[in-house]
Amino acid sequence: MMQEQKRILVAISGGVDSAVALHLLKNEGYDVSSKTLILCENGETEAQCAEELAKKMGVVHTSCEYKDKFYDEIIKDFAETYAAGDTPNPCVVCNRKIKFGILCEKAKEENFDLVATGHYAICEYSEKYGRKVIKKAKDLKKDQSYMLWQLTHDQIDMCRFPLGEYTKDEVRKIAEDCGFVNARKKDSQDICFIPDGNYAEVVEKVLGKRFPDGDFVSEEGKILGRHKGIIRYTTGQRKGLGLSLPAPLYVKEKRMDENLVVLCPEENLFTNELIAKDVVFQAIDTIDSPIRAKVKPRYSSKEAEALVSLLPDGRMKVIFDEKQRAVTPGQSSVVYDEDGVILCGGIIC
Repeated sequence: MMQEQKRILVAISGGVDSAVALHLLKNEGYDVSSKTLILCENGETEAQCAEELAKKMGVVHTSCEYKDKFYDEIIKDFAETYAAGDTPNPCVVCNRKIKFGILCEKAKEENFDLVATGHYAICEYSEKYGRKVIKKAKDLKKDQSYMLWQLTHDQIDMCRFPLGEYTKDEVRKIAEDCGFVNARKKDSQDICFIPDGNYAEVVEKVLGKRFPDGDFVSEEGKILGRHKGIIRYTTGQRKGLGLSLPAPLYVKEKRMDENLVVLCPEENLFTNELIAKDVVFQAIDTIDSPIRAKVKPRYSSKEAEALVSLLPDGRMKVIFDEKQRAVTPGQSSVVYDEDGVILCGGIIC
């Protein structure tokens, strides 16, 4: 039981997760209001759905539009990262700069104590680290903590993630019991500003340039065929190459200056080491000497045991106990302790 009724601002999108998050917090006794950030072309439709849900729950709801800021800071960065040869995580950047950046700023302006979203993660005070931390959700299949590693200490201090202790099935059951029309709404698998999945088209449109055809080559430099534009491929890819080869080959690297996509057998995709830049610390403040931890080198991979250290230039070095497949520049490498708490993270370079 809370000693005092705290005001909490809940970000809702019209989807089932944020709707249930709002419902749970209202039932906990918080003084709740909701807000929708309109960021993309379909944002007005989402805002209308969110407003209807909030009205059904008797919650004050507002919307605010940040399409230009989202375009400048997320979509352009996404396109430029691809053009540089890397494969970005736009949701990671958006969470820090846009979603939680704006939400926390608005919450302070409007005298709210906390902010909340429908992310599957846990944010709680840790006696071990002496601060609020982010850790993995109960439903490991839906866990989204990986996408939250860039949040600042100030942002974490304001966060609540009410779905962290629930499974997706439990969340849908709550939504059904409440009569929410979106209880069985399908989860989106796409990046919000690329609903059809054609990211290369977006990159070319944003940058105002076309990425020409070029050669697929072997590791030894033998020409294996023609590719359809270097940004259309990513490390570890096999499907969609359009080649007829005697044995399966995978994208190993992209040589942007030469417009070459290098292919290799799958066994040559594995490495036991990575370097990451732009390191952000959460549960800890730094790494003075190498630490043992679990590291997740991409959203879809499992954490792997590793030795983690800081290089003199501030970048993070990870040496895995077992080799990892298709470590990809531009993706996030997130470091967890044995209890699933995020220690730090960085961008693979």
